[in-house]
Amino acid sequence: MPDDSTPVNTPVDTPANTPVDDRPHDATGPLVTTALVTAAARGIGEEVARQLARLGTHVVITARDPADAAAAAERIDGAEAMPVGVDIADQASVDTAAQAFADRWGHLDILINNAAAHPDRDETPSQANLAAATDALRVTLFGTWRMTQAFLPLLRRSSHPRIVNVSSGAGSHTDEQYGFPVFGGAAASHAIGKAALNAFTAVLAAELSDTPVIVNAVCPGVTATVPGAEAFGARPVEESAPGVVWAATLPDDGPRGGFFRDAQPLGW
Repeated sequence: MPDDSTPVNTPVDTPANTPVDDRPHDATGPLVTTALVTAAARGIGEEVARQLARLGTHVVITARDPADAAAAAERIDGAEAMPVGVDIADQASVDTAAQAFADRWGHLDILINNAAAHPDRDETPSQANLAAATDALRVTLFGTWRMTQAFLPLLRRSSHPRIVNVSSGAGSHTDEQYGFPVFGGAAASHAIGKAALNAFTAVLAAELSDTPVIVNAVCPGVTATVPGAEAFGARPVEESAPGVVWAATLPDDGPRGGFFRDAQPLGW
C-alpha cells in the first residue's frame, strides 16, 4: 500500500494510458481529493475534469452559466457542478463562489485555473484596442489571481494542495512553436497575458515555498477546442489534458514555480 512518499500520479504520454491512482492513504483508506476546474463546461477544461475524475478525484466544475456546468457534470462520472456561476473577471462572483464552495465542500485540494480570455489572433501591439486588451488581461491574469486569492484559504486546509495555472507557450521567449518570435507580434494581449501569468505563477510559488501548496503553470499545446481546429495542427483535448493532470497530481517533492508542457520543463 502506498504511503505519503509515493507519487500521486505517473505522467501520461498518450490518451490511451490512464494515470495510475497512487494517492496517499490514511487509516481509513485512500484520501478523497477534491478539485475545482474553472471554465470546465467544454474543451480542455472538461477533459481535465474527466481525467481527474477517472483517478477517483471528486471534481467540481465551474462555468459562467451554472446550467452549462451542470450539463458538463452530467457527462462525467465523479463530477459535480458549482451551484453558482463563476465569472473570474468579477470579484463579487468569485467571492460568492468561494463562499458557496466552503459551505458545501469545506476544503479544496486542487485548483485548476483554466479560464482565460479568447485570443484575438489579428491583434498587434501597435494597433491593439487598449480597452479590449485591458478586458483580456482582466480575465487571463487578474481573473486567475482573483480565484487564487479567494480559494487559497480553502487550499490551506488540504494536506496536499496544488494550483495549476493553464498558460501557453505564446507567453514565452524561447518556445519555438508558439513563442514571441514566431508570430510577429500577433495575438498580443494573449501572449502578454500568458507571460504575466507565468510570472504570477513564479512569484506565488516563491511566496508559498515553505508551505505544502505547490504552484505550477502548464502549456497544454495547441488544442482542438473548436470545430475544424485539428485541420490546422491542433491536437485533441485527450492528448493535451494529461499535462495539466500531471501538474495537479504532483507528489509533495514535485517541482514548484515551473512552466511545463507534457510534463517537461518549458522556458519562458
